Amino acid sequence: MIKALSLGDYRASYKPEQVECSTTETLKPSEEIIGQDRAQKALRFGLEIREKGFNTYVAGIPGTGRRTAVKKLLDELARTKSRADDWIYVNNFANPYEPNAIRLPPGMSSQLKADMSTFIAETRRALPRAFESEDYAAKRQEALGKIDKERETIVEQVTQRAAKQGFTIQMGPTGLMIIPVIEDKPLTQEDFEALPKERKAEILQKREALDADLRSGFHQLRELDAKGMEVVSKLNNEVALYAIGHLLAGLKEKYGKISEVIPYIDSVQKDILDNLGTFLGSGQQQQQQQEQVPPQFQQWLAKDLAFRKYEINVVVDNAGPDGAPVVFEETPSYQNLLGKAEKEVQFGVVTTDFMMIRPGSVHKANGGYLVIPVLDLFRYPFAWDGLKSALKTEKVKIEEPGEQAGFIMTRGLKPEPIPLNVKVILIGTPDINQILNQGDPDYPELFKVRADFDTVMDRNEDNVKKYAAYICTLCKRFTLTHLDNTAVAKVVEYGSRLADDQKKLSTRFASVADLIREANFYAMQEKAKNITVRHIEKAIEEKIYRSNLIQQKIQEFIERGVFLIDTEGTQVGQINGLSVMELGDFAFGRPSRVTASVAVGREGIIDIERQAQLGGPTHTKGVLILGGYLASKYAQDKPLSLSAKLVFEQSYGGVDGDSASSTELYAILSALSGLPLKQSIAVTGSVNQRGEVQAIGGVNEKLEGFFELCKAKGLTGQQGAMIPASNVQNLMLKEELLEAAKAGKFAIYPARTIDEGIEFLTGVPAGERQPDGSYKEGTVNYLVNRRLREMAEMVREFQLPLR
Repeated sequence: MIKALSLGDYRASYKPEQVECSTTETLKPSEEIIGQDRAQKALRFGLEIREKGFNTYVAGIPGTGRRTAVKKLLDELARTKSRADDWIYVNNFANPYEPNAIRLPPGMSSQLKADMSTFIAETRRALPRAFESEDYAAKRQEALGKIDKERETIVEQVTQRAAKQGFTIQMGPTGLMIIPVIEDKPLTQEDFEALPKERKAEILQKREALDADLRSGFHQLRELDAKGMEVVSKLNNEVALYAIGHLLAGLKEKYGKISEVIPYIDSVQKDILDNLGTFLGSGQQQQQQQEQVPPQFQQWLAKDLAFRKYEINVVVDNAGPDGAPVVFEETPSYQNLLGKAEKEVQFGVVTTDFMMIRPGSVHKANGGYLVIPVLDLFRYPFAWDGLKSALKTEKVKIEEPGEQAGFIMTRGLKPEPIPLNVKVILIGTPDINQILNQGDPDYPELFKVRADFDTVMDRNEDNVKKYAAYICTLCKRFTLTHLDNTAVAKVVEYGSRLADDQKKLSTRFASVADLIREANFYAMQEKAKNITVRHIEKAIEEKIYRSNLIQQKIQEFIERGVFLIDTEGTQVGQINGLSVMELGDFAFGRPSRVTASVAVGREGIIDIERQAQLGGPTHTKGVLILGGYLASKYAQDKPLSLSAKLVFEQSYGGVDGDSASSTELYAILSALSGLPLKQSIAVTGSVNQRGEVQAIGGVNEKLEGFFELCKAKGLTGQQGAMIPASNVQNLMLKEELLEAAKAGKFAIYPARTIDEGIEFLTGVPAGERQPDGSYKEGTVNYLVNRRLREMAEMVREFQLPLR
């Protein structure tokens, strides 16, 4: 026989006297992560193991302290690690489209950038001075004087040969010209044409004979010019190296231990020597050229673009505090993660160079830790694939996302990839982790560690102390009014209500913190010294009031008779079921009338919700279990021959879950037995094929929803609800319902089996199966069994076909 619960079972109260402080102000703040020992152990393992692929997925619902725990552990761990290396990009003088990456010790990138800037500035001053000196002019004149003498000798020899043949050599607009001479007078074209034919032929014949000698001479002149250029170039290089050699030596001495820097300095030296004209240009001449350019373009000329290629692009500078870098990327787009090469428009042309390479968070976290919200990661195209590629190849490559996808792109930079050594921590929900595990074959190989954040922890004295310490920390961190012991006790009870468990506390500290902030608002309005239980209760009530408009509308429709629900009397085949509606972060119980009709037939139990495509798979499963229960209990000696239809009356939305399966079974048993059910009792609970009533979710919301309905219609002292006995431990009901129970106006009844439940609802004994398989006359089971036997006989009589 079911008995009403004792008052102590309605909620697990926590007395203010149990709190070990008068106010939280007297407590010591704590930065400890509460109730997540398993997650912290897994997270620490994932952060400290260095093998490839052991990146971490932090799974949990928002508000459980995932980010706070990750940040706290990373701050502790990063301080024990060495600083990561710096990275720079420099110009590749052999191929400017493929800039080179150079690794530097921490903090040295800015030094190298400054030293290179100083070096170029000094070079621009030193080279013009060296080449404008009298010493250089004398050496140049000396080197070229020898060549000029050789040139004069060759020209004189060529001229003498030509004179012997009656020709002279003159410089024309197209080069050296061979002109005939008669009587010491060079002939013009007209004079030549006026000569007799025989004379012209003779001159042409001599000229052809002279051409071979002239070509040899001219070839010697060209070789001599090339020799002159080589001599000048060698002299220029010697002078330039003499002028800037000490500067280069200083750079090599300072950075000689960094193997990649020396080849870069050598390439800079070579490029300077190859482009001395750039350094020797007149500053006054450059200024005059700039003044001739329209004002909108002068800013580009002012940048000294010719010397930009010698600059250093510092991509990562770890000159800050000791410890490995920790980066939280809140906007994980492809470019924000993996970097980009920016572009700008110059004179109407889109340009880019190595100085416009920008790092991503992967670069900044290289050698340390990168934290990414996984849901945000999937909001951006190519971001997930780009991150996977970097982790698989252990290199971070800067490229256009469209290029990675295979789209046709214009030619752009292809910077040298940077070796990658980073620990990635994804923060997300358990369902996203499951989707990735099942849908992406790369994911299990890249994220081998999972840290699960629980939503509850045990409600014991130790954890209650930690709850109070957390409250103290929250108040001091955000300058909130401290809580007295009555408020702390109420917050502990609120933690159990969030957990839906008398023996647990919620670890959704974001919700707990929001409650305290709202209570602080009301305490400040009253200028109270401390937050008390009254402020906590007001915060809870006001939060519900802001969210329960739909609940109130439904309640109003029930009171006005729009939604038909009885809370008094009895009815055959009709019972009050309880369901939960969720609206964002607010959930409330909604009572519903459940009816069953039975008739002769072979259709079995028909779920009208499913037929109307309003029933979900779990609800359909629950209804099918009812058929198994009826067959097991009543169809051992006869076929189960009935057509039963079940429906949630006035339900116009989807129905899912199996928490109403026991309710529906009571309605069917009532319809079969003809025994009326109490309408003052609402029922919830799932059932298995053995007739055992099983636990369900949302029990507090369901009970409070029916209580509100009964209160609106008038509490008679006969009203209450029947729940699974296994759900008693989940009860954390509001004070108003507890007060009504104390006054004997509302009661809760625990049921373990369907027999217990039907006996309570009908007031008729359920009846146990006797050795011969029958039931005692007058019991519920006897009446149901007799009715089913009558139906089976009618089916046989009318020979209804199987369907």
